[in-house]
Amino acid sequence: MTHKDLVQKSHLAPRTVRYALKKLKERGLIIEKFNFRDARQIIYQNKTAQTTKPQTASA
Repeated sequence: MTHKDLVQKSHLAPRTVRYALKKLKERGLIIEKFNFRDARQIIYQNKTAQTTKPQTASA
């Protein structure tokens, strides 16, 4: 999710979400990914979600 998505879904102030993301990143609970759709925005992902997704074989 992007910062904007998190603000909309949580109904929290943007500054509050930014602070929470900073703390989660410091603790290694989330990772930042490059957003290929919009390079101005970062995608935040739960670190455990990355490791639990099934991997597909590419042909």
